[in-house]
Amino acid sequence: MADRKQADLGPILREIAKMVRESKDPRATALAELKDAEDGNPFRILIGTILSQRTRDERTTLATERLFRRFKGPRELAGAKEDEVRELIRPAGFYNMKAKSIIKVAKQLVEEFGGEVPSDLEALMSLPSVGRKTANCVLVYGFDEPAIPVDTHVHRISNRLGLVETKTPEQTEAQLVKSVPKRYWLELNELFVRFGQTTCKPVGPRCGECTLRARCKYYRQVVRPKQLKTARAR
Repeated sequence: MADRKQADLGPILREIAKMVRESKDPRATALAELKDAEDGNPFRILIGTILSQRTRDERTTLATERLFRRFKGPRELAGAKEDEVRELIRPAGFYNMKAKSIIKVAKQLVEEFGGEVPSDLEALMSLPSVGRKTANCVLVYGFDEPAIPVDTHVHRISNRLGLVETKTPEQTEAQLVKSVPKRYWLELNELFVRFGQTTCKPVGPRCGECTLRARCKYYRQVVRPKQLKTARAR
């Protein structure tokens, strides 16, 4: 099974990339935009990823722009007043909690890592508000290190396409790491997130526009039977 999935993934990624390019909303994700804007600065990728949690991309972009105009790096942010940070990141969801977290992150970076963001998964996960997904995002977008950040989009699409059969994002990451060739890891998150935002949506997926229907488990087992049942009832 793993060998078949590896053989299939190249064409799948190419089809997804084509659909994303041709979509009505071809924007990059907030993290990809931040990587370009900040030349892959790992600290800003780290803080931007924390701010992106449960927040729409456009709100994340606005919050990070406001924050980094005022605080350039971990040493500045470590000495910031919480109320000022809170106001700067207000466009992001849960800004009260996130203001506390990112100041704590900056302080820990200064005190334990000399003001540098570690490029090690376990060290990243020792920071406040940094779980596996956030740590993997920093590795991919901040260090260009192969990893597979699994958010709700990656988890949903991987299961819909039949690449994995899992219940949690953690299980999805573990299966993808085993079955996906490493050469695809850097691009997988960006492509799947954009595909999930534009076509393979959580509710009302645009299956009629998707060129992966023929190989999609979700389409074969859920969408197509419903279409046939509706047609027979007419």
